[in-house]
Amino acid sequence: MTPLEELLLVLDLERIEADLFRGRQPEVAGQRVFGGQVAAQALVAAARTVPADRPVHSLHAYFLRPGDPSVPILYEVDRIRDGRSFTTRRVVAVQHGKAIFNLQASFHVEEQGFEHADALPDVPGPEELPTVQEQLADLADEIPAWFVRPRPIEMRYVGEPPLLARRSPEPPGDRTTLWMRAAGAVPDDPVLHVCLVAYASDISLLETAVRPHGLSWGSGDIVGASLDHAMWFHAPFRADGWWLYDQQSPWSGGGRGLAKGAIWTRDGRRVVSVVQEGLVRRARPQS
Repeated sequence: MTPLEELLLVLDLERIEADLFRGRQPEVAGQRVFGGQVAAQALVAAARTVPADRPVHSLHAYFLRPGDPSVPILYEVDRIRDGRSFTTRRVVAVQHGKAIFNLQASFHVEEQGFEHADALPDVPGPEELPTVQEQLADLADEIPAWFVRPRPIEMRYVGEPPLLARRSPEPPGDRTTLWMRAAGAVPDDPVLHVCLVAYASDISLLETAVRPHGLSWGSGDIVGASLDHAMWFHAPFRADGWWLYDQQSPWSGGGRGLAKGAIWTRDGRRVVSVVQEGLVRRARPQS
């Protein structure tokens, strides 16, 4: 299978009871479960208990414990409210009898209303930019394999990835901008497209909180973990078309960092807003 096919299989949860689902793990796993995977699987579980004419408009989640990649995850859905316009669901992800993740999602019937949105940033198109694998090819022997192996989400940075930018004499800045898309065709199910973007939204966002300090993931000098994650979905989109993810960090301190992101489609529609706080610490020197 391709990495995208494997991810789509991971998102195809097994229904055990009406409100209880089991999520499998990918074949290639790390020391802990990737946070974007848990968020996407939890959103799938919530969406499967909601009518199809009510798309998700927001989610708020907390990462409580590291996930064990060697065993499946159970997702327990609580049907908090079914209103005339909004539906609310709470999902708890459980492993070894303990909650590892908690998500609350709200779904809304489609309505017409006032409209305005920020404009798409003026940046080069994805076809003009190299892939991440091409940019990091010279560092392949020095960095974790995950950075350069095939991924379910294709990424093209506007400018240098943080791993390269940290070596530049220029000030690192507090912004990361990149084009992303699913690395292949995705079925027409709108829930899958939303969940794939939820998965991808956790890949690079928190790293933006350490970029102003000349740091990056994979360098061995920092450790980090997502603490909470919030997303607002403004309009329909396809995850297998290019979308621009512009990220910026307004604050870090006390061992934590805050980052926010905005996502636009190629045709200039702002479709998602994201905010995340995470743990960011300097790695302890090895004895």
